[in-house]
Amino acid sequence: MTAFIIRRIVQSLVVMLVVAFVSFSLFRFVGDPVASMVGQETTIADREALREALGLNDPFVVQFATFIGRAVQGDFGISYRLQQPVMELILSRLPATLELALVSGFFAFLGGVTLGVYTAINRRGWGASAIMTVSLVGVSLPTFLIGVLLIWVFAVELQWLPSFGRGETVTLGWWRTGLLTDSGRMALILPAITLGLYQLTLIMRLVRAEMLEVLRTDYIKFARARGLSNRAVYFGHALKNTMVPVITITGLQLGSIIAFSIITETVFQWPGVGALFINSVRFVDVPVMAAYLMLIALVFVLINLVVDLLYYAVDPRLRVDRGAARH
Repeated sequence: MTAFIIRRIVQSLVVMLVVAFVSFSLFRFVGDPVASMVGQETTIADREALREALGLNDPFVVQFATFIGRAVQGDFGISYRLQQPVMELILSRLPATLELALVSGFFAFLGGVTLGVYTAINRRGWGASAIMTVSLVGVSLPTFLIGVLLIWVFAVELQWLPSFGRGETVTLGWWRTGLLTDSGRMALILPAITLGLYQLTLIMRLVRAEMLEVLRTDYIKFARARGLSNRAVYFGHALKNTMVPVITITGLQLGSIIAFSIITETVFQWPGVGALFINSVRFVDVPVMAAYLMLIALVFVLINLVVDLLYYAVDPRLRVDRGAARH
């Protein structure tokens, strides 16, 4: 287990280095950050002085080495647009994105597993057929359109939920949360559903397919022959054996939720890291863009490591195979 963790950490470091190199290289060609920082009346001499102060005249290798050296220390430089430390900007907006992602992930996992089990057990019923038909909406419609439809129905027509913003928040140390206020929880509902609907549909279809396959195995037939109840067969045996691929997909989808929350945050004006990235792209704020991609890469790397470790807790065959390989 120790050797496996060390190997995965080394692989993760290589991935992070490659992501840093690619992102830093690409952002050199998206535009001139100095042009977005100064006005038209700025002289050429002042522009060159600013470029020199920012280190933009240094060779690419020097700029990248400086970026990596600072990033290892948690320092991603100063935002060109806001003139604030990048890490402070990200940490101030990170709680909003993480809360949205975690609530969306919980909604997708709980709803996906529940509906997946139901449609597998009652696969010939009209209820399961209706759910499978409606679930096509979650796959077919783009995220921004789902968000606009939810705003129109629940915020404009019914006026039950707010259409934008995060609501009232409470400060707990460096963390600002809206989960402790009524307006914060109400504001979280629509963006969480919008962001988690596609993942819910994906998990539901995966659980249904895996359940149907497991229910046809001899393992389940022997369980029924032993006189076990349907509850024990479905939840104690069949569902447990479907969780390995479900854990994989759920873990990766949680990373996708964080990475691709940009659209949802834009539609609902959610003050998260995704909205910060969009504004940074508009103003060619390279330090913020590079730090954002590094953060997303770190999230995926950590999630993949956790998923691999969860395999050992869910599937005992992996532990047996590794033990046999050593002997």
